[in-house]
Amino acid sequence: MNKTIRRASVFALLLVFALLVRATWVQFYDGQALADDNDNRRNAIETYSSPLGNIIVAGDAITGSARTKDSDLKYKRTYTNGELYAAVTGYASQAYAPTQLEGIYADLLNGTDSRLTNVMDTVTNQRAEPGNVVTTIDPAVQKAAYNALGDTKGAAVAIDPTTGKILAVVSTPSYDPSSLTDANTAGTAWKKLTKDSDKPLTNRALRQPVAPGSTFKLVVAAAALEDGLYSSVDEKTDSPDPYTLPGTTTVLKNENTSAPCENATIRTALQYSCNNVFAKMASDLGQDKLRAMAEKFGFNNKTQDVPVRAYESVYPSDMDKSSTALTGIGQFDVTATPLQMAMVSAAIANGGKLVSPHMVSTITDSGGDVLKNYDDEADTTEIVSSSTAEQLQSAMQTVVEKGTGTNARIDGVTVGGKTGTAQHGENNSETPYAWFTSYGKSDSTGKEVAVAVLVEQSDAARSEVSGNGLAAPVAKAMMQAALK
Repeated sequence: MNKTIRRASVFALLLVFALLVRATWVQFYDGQALADDNDNRRNAIETYSSPLGNIIVAGDAITGSARTKDSDLKYKRTYTNGELYAAVTGYASQAYAPTQLEGIYADLLNGTDSRLTNVMDTVTNQRAEPGNVVTTIDPAVQKAAYNALGDTKGAAVAIDPTTGKILAVVSTPSYDPSSLTDANTAGTAWKKLTKDSDKPLTNRALRQPVAPGSTFKLVVAAAALEDGLYSSVDEKTDSPDPYTLPGTTTVLKNENTSAPCENATIRTALQYSCNNVFAKMASDLGQDKLRAMAEKFGFNNKTQDVPVRAYESVYPSDMDKSSTALTGIGQFDVTATPLQMAMVSAAIANGGKLVSPHMVSTITDSGGDVLKNYDDEADTTEIVSSSTAEQLQSAMQTVVEKGTGTNARIDGVTVGGKTGTAQHGENNSETPYAWFTSYGKSDSTGKEVAVAVLVEQSDAARSEVSGNGLAAPVAKAMMQAALK
């Protein structure tokens, strides 16, 4: 063999060896990454090769699977009352990544969760039968919230204070997840939904924190009582009216100029929603004590999972005294989700103890055997003392009985609440947010519920926007449905 042929042979062998090394590398090291790649259509083909498991509400599946035509994706997701439950389910799409419960439990619902695999599945290398997600949602409360919010842009959350079970999660305007399930039509629906200025894909109940306005006064009152700044909701406060923000010439006004807000008690200040009282109280307490109390209720928690990750509700840092005073009325940079404000009322209603909120009760295999029970794993944390909680309950009842929250009254139910009207936009130019957070306890059964409602935008004139006028009726409908 001459030198040229020998060199060519060696080079060819090196090329073959390189190909073998590369093939081995791809198979054993890159194989899983390629298999998991979102652009690998084989994953979608496998996921939708058979029906998915279901999301359950009160024993009934609100999801399903339908056979497709002329597609290598044999099945697609379907939804019952999709718009009603969209804020709970999210969507499972052939074209887009799943969201909400569909996303969190994707492996369970498509049968790839290792907890579903039995010995036979392992031997045959077959995908297991999919599992199901059993929610804590009460359909009556969900429907009451959805119907009461109607055409407004807003959100509502209901929680059982004693168990932490989330009974309703509603965001309006909503959307039909079914429009996004089919790869052939999802693109058109996606463009329409994402271009909609009302942002129907946004879960306002869990993922859009905004200024909570006067509903935050409950947190300030809790801090003042726990700190000992005031010993009782019926002790007179040191609250001049009008009140000038510290270090400024800005006079903070009360919405009701004839209300008895000068040196008012906490009860009276909540009843009339006196800004001067809570701004002065916040300034006296200082931002550190207020932040500590807010964080006990759940603010500044970046990992609030229910199990959907809720966006962080914020109590700010590094403020001057005037800004701290404004946080006392739920303004400046304070933000909260409806979930967060429902948690505030839930803790107060439950004697000062907050049971971790969750909207999944159990996850099961295809036969109904429980794989994980979230009800049993709910944590209970003491936020305020039982004495403070009882006093705040009493003051909140005064708000509903003869204060700014009278539209939430329910016969045969003890109701405590707090209204809120939050300014926002440059120079407060935007339509205010209308808030209401409350709890209700049946006088006959003792059953309880805590709710929070946000009306972000409605057809009401700016002068008619109020927590009592817009949000309290929604809360009332939800409490009535929960306490039947």
